[in-house]
Amino acid sequence: MRHAGIILIVAFLVSGATLPERGPMPLARPSSGDDRPTPTPKPATPRANGADAEEKSNGRAGNDARADRDLPPGWKDDALDAVPVLVIEKENPQEYASCLSELKSLGSSFSEVDRIDDGKGCGIDKPIEVRAILPGVTLKPEGVMRCEAALALARWTKETAAPATSSAFSPETSITALNQASTYVCRLRNNADAGKISEHARGNAVDIASFTLSDGKTVEIQPRDEDGTLTGAFQRAVTASACLYFTTVLDPGSDAAHEDHLHLDVIERKNGYRYCR
Repeated sequence: MRHAGIILIVAFLVSGATLPERGPMPLARPSSGDDRPTPTPKPATPRANGADAEEKSNGRAGNDARADRDLPPGWKDDALDAVPVLVIEKENPQEYASCLSELKSLGSSFSEVDRIDDGKGCGIDKPIEVRAILPGVTLKPEGVMRCEAALALARWTKETAAPATSSAFSPETSITALNQASTYVCRLRNNADAGKISEHARGNAVDIASFTLSDGKTVEIQPRDEDGTLTGAFQRAVTASACLYFTTVLDPGSDAAHEDHLHLDVIERKNGYRYCR
């Protein structure tokens, strides 16, 4: 094939024919940075039904789901583990009625108050203001929260904190007040400028700073991991037992932000997971 090509070229030249002139080569067009080929759009991938189910599995219907949407400054989670809730979750009427009924049966003193909506997802659909968590056990000062948080607080006080008091101090000693440092407040976690919304902003949390006892003694929450006294044993006992009632328990050993109180909340997590430290 190579020899045949050479013979044809020689024959062409012998015949006196001339090769056609080639025109000037066009100059390359300067690149503007926008001359890249336009990519062919990829078809959208349908969202699997399982993704929706996963977002709803913790009972908050997407509150903890990743999302690409604009949020107010300081309210976007940097790690994108979760997107702060921007709406107030509505109470289930039947569950709310059942909670109120049980709280009344325990002897709690409280009032239903108007719906709270402070913007940025802060608020409570059906808040209650608690005066006494049990008969003879006041909440000082009175605190606003969801019924579910109040019910967990009442059960914990009655079933574990009260018995621990009589065991640690004397059979005649009882709790007369839970002194709280925070119930409902619109803020981010640990009062930070950015990050996830606090459960206090949803009415799910209460911070206990101290217990007032019937003998006049006040047991303040403070670091007591190495406290070998009965007061230290009392605090460790009520802290450990709190995780039977609350889904988050943070004590002075957890971090610097909780050196002087117990943080207790009832956030719903996937698969019933609880975080206790």
